[in-house]
Amino acid sequence: MVQKTVSRISRTGKKPSQGKPVEPVPKRRGRPRSYDPDQALARALDVFWQAGFAATSLDQLSAATGMNRPSLYGAFGDKRDLYIKAYNQYRLQARERMGDVFARDLPLRQLLQRLYGIALDMYLSGKDGPRGCFSVMTATSEAISDPEIRDLVVNSIAEMDKAFARTLEAAQQRGELPASANIEALAQHATATIHTIAVRARAKVSRKELEVIVAGAIELICGVANSAR
Repeated sequence: MVQKTVSRISRTGKKPSQGKPVEPVPKRRGRPRSYDPDQALARALDVFWQAGFAATSLDQLSAATGMNRPSLYGAFGDKRDLYIKAYNQYRLQARERMGDVFARDLPLRQLLQRLYGIALDMYLSGKDGPRGCFSVMTATSEAISDPEIRDLVVNSIAEMDKAFARTLEAAQQRGELPASANIEALAQHATATIHTIAVRARAKVSRKELEVIVAGAIELICGVANSAR
């Protein structure tokens, strides 16, 4: 008796391929099609700026950026990585805004007024109320236990000190400050004023009161020339 071999034929009428396993269709993962890294980072920055690192949840970041957790991890790393990227973005924005004024050849008093005006605009901004300085209000607390964030904070302060020092040295060369003026001390005072108005802005001190503090700092710095005469 002859046995016939019956080939199995699929419903489509085609024989299944031999030796070639069917590869599963990969699932779509990762960031959404509309993903915009700059926009997502800006939204994460806003959340961290308002609530700080510790109090900000991944759910809040996901809701703000419109990205789920796997997408956030794929694009920015973990929560700490995202915070550091947001902090660097904040520093870049502040550097660009203030750097334009620092680069101008203006009388010292006028230049300081513009710089502090920019700072006040930044610190009093926020849809939920004044936020102060991102670095002062959020990064300093994390700097206690995180060496990398601490280095970012220290570098940020040093960068501001140096920028003010260059401005004051230029004023000194123009004769607006005496040769005996302690440029380093004046620069640190100028930076300290930035920090104090940041803290007070977050505490919802009015702009009018903050402008009085700024005016006093400018008078102290520019008044060095008069006191030396």
